[in-house]
Amino acid sequence: MIKAQYSDKKLAVDILAKSFDANQSVNYIVEQDKKRIQRVRSLMDYSFEVCYLFGDVFLSDDKKACALITYPDKKKTTLKSILLDVKLILSAVGLKNIKKTLAREAMINKIQPNELKYYLWFIGVDPEYQNEGIGSILLDEIIEDSEHKKRPIYLETSTLKNLPWYKKFGFQIYHELDLSYKLFFLKREFDKR
Repeated sequence: MIKAQYSDKKLAVDILAKSFDANQSVNYIVEQDKKRIQRVRSLMDYSFEVCYLFGDVFLSDDKKACALITYPDKKKTTLKSILLDVKLILSAVGLKNIKKTLAREAMINKIQPNELKYYLWFIGVDPEYQNEGIGSILLDEIIEDSEHKKRPIYLETSTLKNLPWYKKFGFQIYHELDLSYKLFFLKREFDKR
């Protein structure tokens, strides 16, 4: 995998926006109006920026897949992070979804254990290249990186068909949350040897 440069932002946003277009969790927080597709892109733009500041952005070697990683213990409130949050509200969430989105994030934060973690926020493969093993290779490399950093990987998914895939890589469901959809919380321990 390749550590993305800032110049890779458009490519990363394109991959993630296309691969998460129909995702229930994404569409739960993104205002559902005639600008929905642009709002999904804005969410991915925001996510790229946050991970670029406080985590890692990885691309597959062939640049057909992308993963966004955060390290919550490294996240800081800065003028830039505040401006990004405001931009997210205005360009993706919408004013009428703020309360619902904040409530959802508070529930997620309450459920996630308070420990050093390797948080896999998004992983997606360009839909034209899905089911070719690209995502599996990228996830293997992410697992290797988390092992090197000695941090367990945490993630959430609302996509039922992805559960067996994650389980194949050693992830276990540790919680489920019922919103207007089911959100599954997964964790993969690192090898402590």
